[in-house]
Amino acid sequence: EWKELLMKMKELLLFLSCVLCVFADALHSDISTVGCSDSDGEYMYGLDGEEKWYADFNKKEMIYPQPPFMDHGTYPGAYEQAVANQQVCKTNLQTARKVMKDFPLEQDAPSAVMIYTRDEVEFGEKNYLICYVTGFYPAPVNVSWTKNGQKVTGSSINVPYPNKDGTFTQISRLDFTPQQGDVYSCAVQHLALTEPLTKIYDVQASGQSDPGVGPSVFCGVGLTVGLLGVAAGTFFLIKGNECS
Repeated sequence: EWKELLMKMKELLLFLSCVLCVFADALHSDISTVGCSDSDGEYMYGLDGEEKWYADFNKKEMIYPQPPFMDHGTYPGAYEQAVANQQVCKTNLQTARKVMKDFPLEQDAPSAVMIYTRDEVEFGEKNYLICYVTGFYPAPVNVSWTKNGQKVTGSSINVPYPNKDGTFTQISRLDFTPQQGDVYSCAVQHLALTEPLTKIYDVQASGQSDPGVGPSVFCGVGLTVGLLGVAAGTFFLIKGNECS
């Protein structure tokens, strides 16, 4: 009888543990990133996988890249805090250089590069080509575009967004008007790559260069911040914790 009672108590404790585990999951997650070098710096705040704002140290202001129809809110004193954090970061950087001078530099090449359009392709209608790069360390990457083998300018790229595994994601965008016969490419350069990693987009194939990648992926991945004021945010697939 006591053994039976003891087993029931253990089952109850296990049930309660699972309940506590479920309710311990956070409803939201945010991230704040401070980075610096001898010539540059970054201060970014993100919420639920979207970059809410970042500091532009050239313009000396905070940039809120959300679309105009969204209430992005304000953060009084955020830029001043960003400047102060840069001073701390650069002091820490000098200390780290002395302590870690013999440590090898960690480098991870991009784990995925995808190219796709924002909207369904219609010849003669303005559209956007997206080059999505993720899984690399350290940041940033350099992305260049070509049209029919010739370099094109006018593209934009967001500031590096940190992934949960410590790597980064960046997205470059190019305005284009699809015409039959045109072939575009985005070439990604990174410290861990011996040669650029290139993805091709054939307008005639209407997105077949990356099967399954297109407007549906755009909705899931989104354009993150810094793309000339057009923002959505990179969605991350959040996996629920399982009780053991």
